Amino acid sequence: MDTQAQVGEGERAYFNGAIRKIETDSSVLISSSKYLNNPELRALIAQEMLRRNGGDLPNTAYIPEVVQILQNLEDMPAIMQLFEEEKARLPEFREWLGNRNLANFTKDEVKDCAPGTLGAMLHHFMVESGYELDIFYREVQVVNDFTFYLRQTALTHDIEHMITGFGPNHGGEIALLNANLHARMRYFRPELASYFNRVQTYLKAKTIMKDGLHYPVSSALNLEAEYQGAVQGRNWKVPLMIVDWRKYVDWKIEDIREELGIFPVIPEGMWDDTNKLCDEGNPDFEQPAMMVAAE
Repeated sequence: MDTQAQVGEGERAYFNGAIRKIETDSSVLISSSKYLNNPELRALIAQEMLRRNGGDLPNTAYIPEVVQILQNLEDMPAIMQLFEEEKARLPEFREWLGNRNLANFTKDEVKDCAPGTLGAMLHHFMVESGYELDIFYREVQVVNDFTFYLRQTALTHDIEHMITGFGPNHGGEIALLNANLHARMRYFRPELASYFNRVQTYLKAKTIMKDGLHYPVSSALNLEAEYQGAVQGRNWKVPLMIVDWRKYVDWKIEDIREELGIFPVIPEGMWDDTNKLCDEGNPDFEQPAMMVAAE
């Protein structure tokens, strides 16, 4: 369909004027970007940025595939060198890696924890949801700093939901993601923070794009959740990924939040009903969710 919104030659000249055509003898597509050079990643990024969240394909589809491709493309010797440099500079990071205290809690471990504690919240989550904490990298064996990082950060995702108040829903996922992006970039050197944020950067980009293209109400929520996450994440004393949660299992949630600088916390239940804003498999899809702006 024709549109009155036509991009003119003046705009093309202004934005594209510095483009240079580079010749190559390659018989396939080739770029200076290792990511663009990966045909599977190109296809997945295009699909996941532009598609709808249909009932046949959930929002979380193909995350494992994208994660694996991104990991395969990393310069691991350089990443491990960054680990060593940051261990020398950051005592909390060094201690976290040295202790290797996995947060692989079981229901039996926390069944007797007092009400209001992290342990009690963990027990409730595992009993009510039927899930365990290990949602990713389940087959990774901890043998060094890197494998501990992989296992531990996968195990603590749901703990971070509990402690921050950013629940496991569309708004909460966006807020927690953004909080982590900010906290890591403020704590680590940009090179290592960018590695730690690699997957979250992809998740943020695809969510912004899909919400902006297909789900206007969800797009409004996205902006609010990003803001709330950034505000809280920039107050964290350290990135939550390096917290030893076993130390806090018998602490009250409010005491943990005070200890780690986790504030402000949004009102409980604020975004509980937001999945239906962008999940076409939800029977209530497109019915406006109650969205209360945080003070």
